[in-house]
Amino acid sequence: MKVVVVGTGFVGLPHAAVLSEYGHEVYAYDIDQTRIDAYQSGDREAIEYYVNEPGLYPIIIENKDKHLFFTSDITEIADGTDVFFLCLNTPPNRDGSSDLSYYLNAANHLGELLAKRKSDNRVVLVNKSTVPIGTARLLEKVLNEHGVKNFGVASNPEFLAQGNAIEGSRRPDRIAIGCDYEEDFVIMRRIYSQFVNHVRIRYLETTPETSEAIKYVANTLLLTYISFWNGVGARLGESHPNLRMEDLKIGVTSDDRISAWGSYVSNGAGGSCFGKDIQSLIYQLKQADRSTDLLEAVYDINEYQKKYLIERAEYEAGFDFNQKSVALLGLSFKKRTNDMRDSAALIVVEELLARGVKEIRAYDPLAMEAAQQYWLNPEKNELFNRIKYFDTAKEAIAGSDALYVSTDWEEFRGLSRTIETTVAPPYLVIDGRRMMPDYKELVKKGFQHISVGGTYLKP
Repeated sequence: MKVVVVGTGFVGLPHAAVLSEYGHEVYAYDIDQTRIDAYQSGDREAIEYYVNEPGLYPIIIENKDKHLFFTSDITEIADGTDVFFLCLNTPPNRDGSSDLSYYLNAANHLGELLAKRKSDNRVVLVNKSTVPIGTARLLEKVLNEHGVKNFGVASNPEFLAQGNAIEGSRRPDRIAIGCDYEEDFVIMRRIYSQFVNHVRIRYLETTPETSEAIKYVANTLLLTYISFWNGVGARLGESHPNLRMEDLKIGVTSDDRISAWGSYVSNGAGGSCFGKDIQSLIYQLKQADRSTDLLEAVYDINEYQKKYLIERAEYEAGFDFNQKSVALLGLSFKKRTNDMRDSAALIVVEELLARGVKEIRAYDPLAMEAAQQYWLNPEKNELFNRIKYFDTAKEAIAGSDALYVSTDWEEFRGLSRTIETTVAPPYLVIDGRRMMPDYKELVKKGFQHISVGGTYLKP
């Protein structure tokens, strides 16, 4: 089928690439010409600057100019297209509602183009990004206002985890399609023909509103798991020195009724989805005059996690951050991505700078360029000039007074030896991801240690 993917970010580009693998004629469209030029160049570094996903680059190279095309102008190709996937950013407004300005701009542009098309084929416009419940109706209204004929709207939310988006697209756990008419379901079945009647993958056909709600409820429940373990499990581990956090998780999740996913403790979940989606759902429920107490507690716990280890270092270890040098390892919101959106490291940096640190020595395996783009502008805040960037974890640690581990990169699990040979006690280690299972050996050698879910340890 002829497909246009509108928006080529962390959702749109992997979706377009994988659809092209299945033989569809896919046009990845974006108004950002620089981004399109990077994708079209075939240069790995240029592509991964925008979207760094394991397995994505080989698909692009294999299918580019065969089944996958990149463009910043769809005026000519809109005619005859079967499906448009809208993969657009919907950031939160200050009140928690979703900012639909990018979405509505794209919807109106498509409405203008489709109203002028010469072909009479049925065309389906699909909301792939997370949008408020009822947005399919909004899209329908916009298209009708432009006089578009023979069209359908659908909700088909993505359930991808960054760092695993390609595998998640090739082998999803479910496909949710929300449409009003059978003819639109038929078109969507052709798009996802390899998943229809699959023995493992659940292919669900429902209403647009139900499909839109599935994404919100799923993401909110996932964040609830994380906040529960941080708000209960971690607090227990920090209160009882003889409590073994890893054993607690095994003992609790051995019950088949209890999810093993999310049963870890951390310095807070980040990324483009969880925080934004729960804020949007809170707003939507408040507009309907419904209680949001649970959702607000989940959100508040997660946000508190991003800064509370700094507070623990002050009141438990008596550490004064003023004029100290702190190594910060991990800038992306999770491993296997260069995405820093809503990363705990953003809050850590703000908290450290607010306490007068002399220097933040930063390192991340993938997100260094993104970090410098975010923080290097002195016009934004001259304090960001106190952030220095290093090529290895060891270089970042050298000369620092304390270490904060913010992201769960695997290479950070072997840090104990690096710490022992690079800095001297009574150096403070703040572990936001419990990456050092041998932390007790560090303490025996004179180091101080604070971890999420663990008590403060000193020699």
